[in-house]
Amino acid sequence: MQIGDSLPHFNLPTFNDEFLASADLSGQWSVIYFYPKDNTPGCTTEAKDFSERIEAFKKLGARVMGVSKDSPKKHANFIEKQELKVELISDESGELCEAFGVWVEKQNYGRTYMGIERSTFLFNPEGELKALWRKVRVKNHAENVLKTLEEAINSGS
Repeated sequence: MQIGDSLPHFNLPTFNDEFLASADLSGQWSVIYFYPKDNTPGCTTEAKDFSERIEAFKKLGARVMGVSKDSPKKHANFIEKQELKVELISDESGELCEAFGVWVEKQNYGRTYMGIERSTFLFNPEGELKALWRKVRVKNHAENVLKTLEEAINSGS
């Protein structure tokens, strides 16, 4: 994905066993962030940081969604346990991860494996990619995404 690309088409289950399609995001700003796994330290911090700012995102007309390969049931447990306010999408097949280019080869302690690269994408109401963050470091990330959204709206992007 590159700036200016269109939101890929998808229709995937959410944490509450409903489905979210790309068409449902039309007409609003969308923040879609990808993370490796529910209930792990970095992923929990990131989800809580976005949850703490969810009202500010909503005031700006933005919807915030997290995506991982965890099941809808695991997402529901994660939301309940951590008192999250973000929507979580289940991409068990990895189709959305592939479409966004976040399913990548990773290395940890000398081991090479495939996994989700922590990444965030900001789409305008027309479904055009306006900003992206790859290899995200969690600290201050949600705040930076919110600032970028405010700047994009104020500049009329």
